[in-house]
Amino acid sequence: MRSQYEAYSRCDFDAVMERAHPDMVVVRAGGQGEIRGPERIRAWMEPDAFASQVLEPLEFQVAAEKVLVRVRGTLRGAGSGIQMVVPSWAVWTFDDQDRVMRIETYLEHEEDEARRSFRGPT
Repeated sequence: MRSQYEAYSRCDFDAVMERAHPDMVVVRAGGQGEIRGPERIRAWMEPDAFASQVLEPLEFQVAAEKVLVRVRGTLRGAGSGIQMVVPSWAVWTFDDQDRVMRIETYLEHEEDEARRSFRGPT
């Protein structure tokens, strides 16, 4: 997983997508909705508002087919050059062939929701 984050941070989005399931879904933070399918997800990764997007995984928790990741994003605005740090959480779900089926992203204050998604229904 570290290599996935490293590839993303260096804008090697093709490498990121090598492990994508054909029906992969990304659930964006803050209620922005879902993106479905590797082609759409790959296009969405391309920077537009940001000149750089470095994602650093800080902590991993693994349970069955899911991984909970605490992430620090360092983003630099394309026009302004302003840099900001955005802490977040991600829940990755894999299939039995270790392909990425789903990535759910949560903002820092949504940690409880991320942990609920990671644990699944109780």
